[in-house]
Amino acid sequence: MRIAINTRFLLSSKMEGFGWYTYEIAKRLVENHPEHDFIFLFDRPFDEKFVFAKNVEPVVINPPARHPFLFYLWFEFGVKKALKKHKADLFFSPDGYLSLSSNIPQIAVMHDLNFEHNPQDLKWLMRSYYRRFFPKFAEKASKIITVSDYSKEDIIKTYDIDPLKISSIWNGASDVFKPISADEKKSIQNEYANGQPFFLFVGALHPRKNVKRLILAFEQMKIANPDNKTQLIIVGTELWSNSKTNIKVKEEIQQQIIFTGHLSLDKLSLLMASALALTYIPYFEGFGIPLVEAMKCGTPILAGDKTSLPEIAGDAAIYCNPFKIDEIANQLQEISTNSSLRQNLSIKGLERSKLFSWDKSAAQVWDEIITLV
Repeated sequence: MRIAINTRFLLSSKMEGFGWYTYEIAKRLVENHPEHDFIFLFDRPFDEKFVFAKNVEPVVINPPARHPFLFYLWFEFGVKKALKKHKADLFFSPDGYLSLSSNIPQIAVMHDLNFEHNPQDLKWLMRSYYRRFFPKFAEKASKIITVSDYSKEDIIKTYDIDPLKISSIWNGASDVFKPISADEKKSIQNEYANGQPFFLFVGALHPRKNVKRLILAFEQMKIANPDNKTQLIIVGTELWSNSKTNIKVKEEIQQQIIFTGHLSLDKLSLLMASALALTYIPYFEGFGIPLVEAMKCGTPILAGDKTSLPEIAGDAAIYCNPFKIDEIANQLQEISTNSSLRQNLSIKGLERSKLFSWDKSAAQVWDEIITLV
């Protein structure tokens, strides 16, 4: 069998959500099934480290697809041509985009439909593309994989899709995320957080991640509780012109909010394991991999109570309404001052993390693939 995979988000310089999903799943598919051939479709020169085994044939399709007009050209002409030329039996697309003009079986991984519910979060051209083409992708797909039961129900209702066509397969998290020693935690505090305990946010700086309200709630908590020395570290890169520069907080509070930008996976794992708590309050999320990363480290979690987050974090988090700054601030104060609560969440998180595994995810993805060929 010859399986083509959309690998355009495997980027050696900067891996984000789609890239890590593609990496974790594709690597396991290739290594676990050496009897099959895999065609990796890149949209630019690739790093050889992403050619995971001898049964991978890397193919570069131009032009690089990072704009709606180029999306169309890449998938409708470049991908279609490559699938035919390389005699692919199936096309697996970890970011949900499909080739509408190709007639081979195709599997789309649709992580969430935020653009349908919060179109204001995206620039006009991008949201127009998504809202026009993703219903077509959903109809075209031989199968749809999504990453939570929440997203499955959302896709069914929004696009009127047969539930039997959609499978919910949870994500995993890297094994580099694990508990660390008290000395290591103190070293990270000294390096990143002015020697103080810290809250941590991880994610692309996108409006739906709700970083602005998190910062405003942090400021409110600090003003109401001036003896609270907890810092706030925000790990992530800007998406377009992000709102972080438009948030006005008191100067003394600004000095306690640290933006790190993108970090390596190893450094991120140390920060996650050192955090007093992960503060992750998006108002829309299809899964939320940082939740699993935190649980694997035994790091307590404050999460938003909307969309998929309660499904993923379960009893390993306390929750807040992500639209209510007062409530977020109160929960920040609670989790920072209540050590017994943090210990309880840590224990529950370590136990719950056992439910999530990239090995399990990849095996379930493979089960969906083999039903089509």
